[in-house]
Amino acid sequence: MSKIPPALQYTEEHEYVALDEADIVQIGITDYAQGELGDVVFVELPTIGDKFDRMHVFGTIEAVKAVSELFCPVAGEVVDINGALDKDPSLVNRDPYGNGWMIKLRVKRVDDLKELLSASDYAAHIGE
Repeated sequence: MSKIPPALQYTEEHEYVALDEADIVQIGITDYAQGELGDVVFVELPTIGDKFDRMHVFGTIEAVKAVSELFCPVAGEVVDINGALDKDPSLVNRDPYGNGWMIKLRVKRVDDLKELLSASDYAAHIGE
């Protein structure tokens, strides 16, 4: 069974959003997603200052089994990236909600957060 922290919000594409500061969110992939991907070997992330619309691709994640796109759950501007993933992409597998985070984003439209799934909705989405 996958870990689904109740304080986070989720997308149907398996990204999570954690409120970091007033208008800054931390984004990564869920425990379920990393489990489905298998051993992560590479993560391609944007650069600080890049801007994305809601649900646009912000990067890719490569595992032994597959390459997947990463979708931006909310519109905004990248204010930080997890550089540790360059040296150790398997952090995504070991700690997806902690040290395996991917980007921090300054939210452009706070209303975008209302479009995300709650933990219980996400659990139902993945059949747990």
